[in-house]
Amino acid sequence: MSRYTGPAYKKSRRLGFSTLENGKDIAKRPYAPGQHGAGRRKKVSEYGIQLQEKQKIRFMYGLNEKQFRRTFDKASKMQGIHGENFLKLLESRLDNLVYRMGMANTRRAARQIVNHGHILVNGKKVNIPSYQCKPGDIVSVKENSLEHPAIRLALEANITKPAFVEFDSKKLTGTYLRLPERSELNAEINESLVVEFYNR
Repeated sequence: MSRYTGPAYKKSRRLGFSTLENGKDIAKRPYAPGQHGAGRRKKVSEYGIQLQEKQKIRFMYGLNEKQFRRTFDKASKMQGIHGENFLKLLESRLDNLVYRMGMANTRRAARQIVNHGHILVNGKKVNIPSYQCKPGDIVSVKENSLEHPAIRLALEANITKPAFVEFDSKKLTGTYLRLPERSELNAEINESLVVEFYNR
């Protein structure tokens, strides 16, 4: 299955969940899209609930099905709780860290910034959004991209940064301090349902 590139608001409304994590996508019309979206929702099976939870996380982080499953399998080989390890791996992606540090307004914008070669990791150019960063890695903006309009616009928006990243808005350099705690991530996600979905 390919990556979804359609309207983000429509997908959020379908899932009844803010995939942009800012609430704007479902604030105006908090019901499913389409002619009958505001009508009565039909009962969802247990499988449907698990699938919906998987789709929530997949669309939120902007992965295709193959990448998502590969990351899930990688998390199963780590010590600790499978679901939490999975979220930690997703949070360690370079595009997500660029978003978390406030260099992009959305993960989709962060992905584009990385793809276009504006980001350095430990001083080396990395243009792979799925690049797995490790705690201690330094993420910075390339010297000739310091005045990039999209990055400047995002910095002006002053997105709240979580405690597991540190960012210097003058030097446009950030550090991935540590793996995130579960309490620091989206509370509306139930990752155990995703584990149940793949372990059927």
